[in-house]
Amino acid sequence: MKIGRVVDSIWCTRKEDALRGLKFLRVKLLNREKESENGEIVVATDLIGAGIGELVLITNGSAARRSEGLEKAPVDCIIIGIIDEKSESEGDMYE
Repeated sequence: MKIGRVVDSIWCTRKEDALRGLKFLRVKLLNREKESENGEIVVATDLIGAGIGELVLITNGSAARRSEGLEKAPVDCIIIGIIDEKSESEGDMYE
């Protein structure tokens, strides 16, 4: 899983049939060390209603297709949570 910030929406008028009705968002991934934006942007499928500017938890690869209704959809990245807050503790939260 990775943490990112939603930066924009993606609109597709023509797409694969299995993608009809899905919402796509551009997510800028955060740097592990300082949690600042690292410049890498991914397109993620959003089934939970994330909005622009929100911190989100994403997963990619085969785990992204395990959500109900996406088993046959050609998706590689999905938003699985909206982060309300996170606590700072010793050590790397990504370990």
